[in-house]
Amino acid sequence: MDTDRWRQDFPLLQTAKPLIYFDNACATLKPESVLQAMDTYNREFPTCGGRSVNRLGSRVTKAVQAARKVAARFVNAAHEDEIVFLRNTTEGINLLAHSLSLSEGDIILTTDKEHNSNLVPWQLAAKRTNAKHQVVRTQDDGTFSIDVYRAALASGSVKVVAMGMTSNLDGVSIPAQEVVSLAHEYGAVVVLDAAQAAPHQLLDVQKLEADFVVFSGHKLCGPSGTGVLYGTRAAWTTLQPFLVGGSTVSSTTYTEYELLQVPERFEAGLQDYAGIIGLAAAMEYVDLVGRDEIARHEHKLNAYATAQLEQLSGVTILGPTDPAERGGIVSFYIPTIDMHQIAITLDTASSVLVRSGQHCVHSWFHDRDIVGSVRLSFYLYNTTDEIDVCMAGLEKVIAVYS
Repeated sequence: MDTDRWRQDFPLLQTAKPLIYFDNACATLKPESVLQAMDTYNREFPTCGGRSVNRLGSRVTKAVQAARKVAARFVNAAHEDEIVFLRNTTEGINLLAHSLSLSEGDIILTTDKEHNSNLVPWQLAAKRTNAKHQVVRTQDDGTFSIDVYRAALASGSVKVVAMGMTSNLDGVSIPAQEVVSLAHEYGAVVVLDAAQAAPHQLLDVQKLEADFVVFSGHKLCGPSGTGVLYGTRAAWTTLQPFLVGGSTVSSTTYTEYELLQVPERFEAGLQDYAGIIGLAAAMEYVDLVGRDEIARHEHKLNAYATAQLEQLSGVTILGPTDPAERGGIVSFYIPTIDMHQIAITLDTASSVLVRSGQHCVHSWFHDRDIVGSVRLSFYLYNTTDEIDVCMAGLEKVIAVYS
């Protein structure tokens, strides 16, 4: 991939001494086209959509309609009305956890590596409805076992399967299509958290056949506070509204209300129109680069970084030994050095920005009695030269603090 060409699109990388940004699993940088799309809204038609029929309001409405078409193409949805805009993956999963019908004894399955946003909402839903939350454990190297999953499905009345397609902890992906197919054999609804998948791989929701797929804008070059929840037309009909008010109803009296159809009934209140427009620009940009190209580039970077990390004293890499199974993420720890100290020193001494901590997967770290890790996560604008700088800085950290 012509990384130099794409780097030109990111203002933060064009400074005299650009940062080396390896925290992309948290949030990616934003290209000029996304910034311009948001700025155009704020300068030229900063008003309400779906309400006013004046020239500015109509322009907002048309821009949101266009963005919905972009999102539908991005995941290959059969219908535009299967796309609901929201603030992020977290909001989408909470919407589902509150809106799906659960009863006492129903089982909700997640994996043992779920981000808190795909764990806590289901834990609360289980407590609220007297359902049961069960964890499908991954193997020692972090990979997913279909046999363990199949046994969990067969063990009881599984109502919901909610799993991250790609782990933000170690970059491992589940066999999503097989997960969905097996769940449907047992009559379960499937929710796929695609926050870490959508920026890096093609999503074909018709092929996946999942009931719901959700992802955030800020991990695919889009603005924070934006996201997409896809659901099949049939799946949307099973939900009760989570938030109601303006934009969700066609008419009200003092005693009654009439809900709008999907997607409007799930998009309550004034929306982040600049964000939605920016999100559409981000999806178009990512597809311009090519998600297959991005994935290949990340695999190359991961292999390069892994080879160097394996030569450093005391480093333990989380997940499979084969970097090809870890996508664009390499997470590691050094037992004798505080993970935050590593991150702070890399930042201050080498201008390398990484993530340190438990990455919102506290449950996995607590279960394995690991304090945390340092995570390098790559994206389309990262280079092997940047990895060289990072590894040289890490060598110095080890020499000083170990």
